[in-house]
Amino acid sequence: MSDWRTRGKTSLSAAVLAAILALPILGFQLSETGTGLTVLARLHTVAWVFVAVGLGSFALTSARAIKWPSIALPAQTSDRLGWALAIFALALPFLPFADRSLIDKATLILIYVMLGWGLNVVVGWAGLLDLGYAGFYAIGAYSYALLAQAFDISFWLCLPLAGLFSALFGLALGFPVLRLRGDYLAIVTMGFGEIIRIVLLNWQSLTGGPNGISNIARPTLFGLTFTARALDGGKTFAEALGIPYSANQRIFFLYFLILALALLTNFLALRLRRLPLGRAWEALREDEIACRSLGINPTNIKLSAFAIGAMCAGFAGSFFATRQGFITPESFSFIESAVIVAIVVLGGMGSQVGIVFAAIILVGLPEWFRDLQNYRMLAFGLTLLVVMIFKPSGLVSRRSPTIVLKDPA
Repeated sequence: MSDWRTRGKTSLSAAVLAAILALPILGFQLSETGTGLTVLARLHTVAWVFVAVGLGSFALTSARAIKWPSIALPAQTSDRLGWALAIFALALPFLPFADRSLIDKATLILIYVMLGWGLNVVVGWAGLLDLGYAGFYAIGAYSYALLAQAFDISFWLCLPLAGLFSALFGLALGFPVLRLRGDYLAIVTMGFGEIIRIVLLNWQSLTGGPNGISNIARPTLFGLTFTARALDGGKTFAEALGIPYSANQRIFFLYFLILALALLTNFLALRLRRLPLGRAWEALREDEIACRSLGINPTNIKLSAFAIGAMCAGFAGSFFATRQGFITPESFSFIESAVIVAIVVLGGMGSQVGIVFAAIILVGLPEWFRDLQNYRMLAFGLTLLVVMIFKPSGLVSRRSPTIVLKDPA
């Protein structure tokens, strides 16, 4: 009986709070629509909102009290699921229902998957909360845009340079925050991300300020362009293969390009995790004092995690710049860092497969329901709320172990 009373009080408190918060929002919406509803009709609507929120809160608290079975995937199942997702991603453009819109949305999802895998090194494995990851994302994008325009360097040469510059900034961020942990580290990294955005916004002579950088060079495939006509006497991709030109060719090429970059990031991260460096990341996450007692230098471990995570963000940023052809500082606001962190947490700390599912939920679904623009953030918050209630450890809470001890028998 006491449990039901506790849940009832919790539900009533949540309903009262939601009703109080809904009153000004509802009044603003009704005044904006100009429907001329009477005060009685507004109170009637608020009453229904009050009842609906109360019943929903009661249902959630009651369901939370039930001991739901764990859905943690075994290590072998998780690995097989990862291979299945990779094969499906490779075959996606050739499926009958794959059109330009679907491939374009899949490309956007893969960008965030790559960012999530890069941040997973810092947050999921090393246990360092980074809320300024969009800053490294911006450095990679602007590095490519500036190098391509100033020195006429191709995408394939700018890509490693963008990753290198982002890694250097990751090291620069790592040095001042070596002694910080938890919330203090999160505040400093969040400030770093905002500093990068403000510098890009105000350094107009270099970055173009709020106007951004436009006419960014598109990537080529062995010198073949994906345009209707070749420039400077070269050849287009369609002319080289002897096929008619189609605008979908560039969309499909960008999709396979980001897929290759994402798979390369995943391979690099998994290989590093099995090395002594990766095991040191996980040891640092569990207990830094124990790491020191074992002779592990936390300074080098933290710096390596920041540098490798930033490098992955730089690669993703350079691809974002060449895909969009236009970048501004507003594309790298704090909300981008929040979304990437949410993908890592929602997918499961340290789980590579979980990050894929989280990116589909948090990035893909809002793109498919773009017509409901006014309710996207509401659905975003509700999704996080429901998942954190029923799966607090993430969608895929099980990951393959770094080292497996075999039975000698």
